[in-house]
Amino acid sequence: MIRTAMTENGMVKGIEAADPRITAFKGIPFAAPPVGKNRWRAPQPCPNWEGTLEAYRFAPISMQDTPGIGDDIYIREWHVDPEIAMNEDCLYLNVWTNAKSVDDKLPVLVWYFGGGLQWGYPAEMEFDGERIARRGIVVVTVNYRLNVFGFLAHPEITAEQPEAPANFGNLDQQAGLKWVIRNIRAFGGDPENITIAGQSAGGGSVLSQMTCPDNFGLFQKAIIQSAMIHSPYKEITIGQPKTLSQAEELGKKFFDFIGVKSLDEARKLDAFYIRDKYSEFYKSNEMMFTVNDGKFCIGDPIALYMNNKHARVPVMSGNTMGEFLNFITANSDEEFKKKAEELFGSHSEEFLKLEEAWQKEGNHYASVSGIECTIKSLFLQNQKYGNSQNYYYCLNANIPGWDNPGNFHSVDLWFFFETLAKCWRPFTGKHYDLARLMCNYYCNFIKNGDPNGKDADGSDMPYWSPYTKETPYDMIFTDEGSYLEKKEGETEFKKFLMERIKEEMLD
Repeated sequence: MIRTAMTENGMVKGIEAADPRITAFKGIPFAAPPVGKNRWRAPQPCPNWEGTLEAYRFAPISMQDTPGIGDDIYIREWHVDPEIAMNEDCLYLNVWTNAKSVDDKLPVLVWYFGGGLQWGYPAEMEFDGERIARRGIVVVTVNYRLNVFGFLAHPEITAEQPEAPANFGNLDQQAGLKWVIRNIRAFGGDPENITIAGQSAGGGSVLSQMTCPDNFGLFQKAIIQSAMIHSPYKEITIGQPKTLSQAEELGKKFFDFIGVKSLDEARKLDAFYIRDKYSEFYKSNEMMFTVNDGKFCIGDPIALYMNNKHARVPVMSGNTMGEFLNFITANSDEEFKKKAEELFGSHSEEFLKLEEAWQKEGNHYASVSGIECTIKSLFLQNQKYGNSQNYYYCLNANIPGWDNPGNFHSVDLWFFFETLAKCWRPFTGKHYDLARLMCNYYCNFIKNGDPNGKDADGSDMPYWSPYTKETPYDMIFTDEGSYLEKKEGETEFKKFLMERIKEEMLD
């Protein structure tokens, strides 16, 4: 077992995980602390240290609202500890490995957490990398700056550092990936077999990394969970990149809000003061997200993907059955018809002939998973460019609990990381069986770009076909097991919406 590793900046010592065949290295710095003059600046080189760094505990989480206060579903699930350490000095990563030698060349997972680019951290209990590491994968979870600390733009920042004027959180993610390429051999990993993965804003971050030309060739596979978020009904999509000038105006507004007249003044303010003022600010203003700065981000990542302007690697992507459904709100059939005509123009008559379009619950017509339609539209378009090794899934399990949560956004994390035992929900054996299967598929894809393979008992798992025009099949994960839903094609309703998404995004 590898218990110590020599990184480019110094020696680190890990600690045995619950399974002592796994070593966990927690809190390894991969960049200089982003404080003082480094606040709102691209990540800078990590300083060297003397002796051996004891990497036994997670580093402080990024600046954000205090976790564990309130009673929403994510506070019940994993944001449970209001006492968790938090600091602006947050650029650290964590490694789990079961390698016995630096020559093992195990495949590598680089994980970016979600949370709307406003909240979240690698220390969340569902992200324990031990179960994935047991399957012969080196797991790396990367922390990055969030909210105003990670995504502020301002004319003074642009003037001072035009080569990296924004997107500091995304640049942190990129720096973590590059650190892995330079250092992962010391943990038994293969720098030429890397999968970048994330869920929600973490999955959106994977999309951002995939469509940054500087990253082409740095990784070999990608997993994008619940993040290809685009409404077929042209609703505004949260997180769609603003232009740099638009983001700068928001940054100027924030500086006015906190009462500073210069970047230098803002960099001298206490981090917790800035955090608290931002929490006030976003209640009546927009939040700060990835910006089209023409450097790291050169456009809407989903549109870039549609136009084949991305790293051409195998992709696994999917959603949960109940999350982020899109619909047209109307108080009568006549109002619905009028809205459909406004949305689809010359195509509206075709849309209004579809039976599913008229299905409604209350005043919600034509409910559909925009994530599903977007993923499938992207996969089919990319097949035309020769990219056909793409796999679609949907989680549709019976999730237990007094809150009757359904297949809520993020619940798949418990399954893909096989960390159900950490959850308060009364999962039973069938859920653990599903988690084992989902984690197996996940790990096979990380290893080979193909999720198929054997279960723990040596039997073949249900075959998962790539999603293509010839095989438009969904892998459905249920608490009764997984199965490939084979069909002649999508419904006319979904095909219509997938075609409109494609038309909207193609250059």
